[in-house]
Amino acid sequence: MARAGLTAARVTQAAADLADEAGFDKVTVSAVARVCGVRDASLYSHVKSLQDLRTRIALLAGEELADRVAAAVAGRSGRDALTAFADAYRDYARAHPGRYAATQIRIDPAALADSPKALRKIDTTYAMLRGYGLEEPDLTDAVRLLRSTFHGYVSLEAGGGFNHSRDVQASWERAVEALHVLLEHWPAAAAPTAADARDR
Repeated sequence: MARAGLTAARVTQAAADLADEAGFDKVTVSAVARVCGVRDASLYSHVKSLQDLRTRIALLAGEELADRVAAAVAGRSGRDALTAFADAYRDYARAHPGRYAATQIRIDPAALADSPKALRKIDTTYAMLRGYGLEEPDLTDAVRLLRSTFHGYVSLEAGGGFNHSRDVQASWERAVEALHVLLEHWPAAAAPTAADARDR
């Protein structure tokens, strides 16, 4: 029987908090049950499995990150929007390391469809980059570049991977500025050659 007052949302919140405190990989049904003060079996009244629990954390984190990014870039464009986006992304990753780790897992498209708010960050990213005049397929290429750069930076920073005396914040600001310059001067795609046409 489910414990009175315990809901799927509260279980997810407790699991997300545990992820931040102990690490996303330390989130188990047993660990969350202990935090909630119930037996493992009671948790299964609210979540289907460990995978379901971790997916719920990822969706919650995706929604939180989307809200922060959207609020940061609202009313901004160009360099200002990119800087606000980047800083909101990094700040969230630093403040909520376990939740952030959850955002990197692969989620069933059906689960994403049931949580459209979690997709807002993607929409915000594309909208921001359209401000640089990018269209497909360059738009998706640019989104992947930003995600790779931001994720790589915050992951290395979290793991203590920057050992040089150069200030990490200063390097971050220069990296974001460099991305802005690149986006403003995005290289044009090479025109198809005659050989390309023959290969089609």
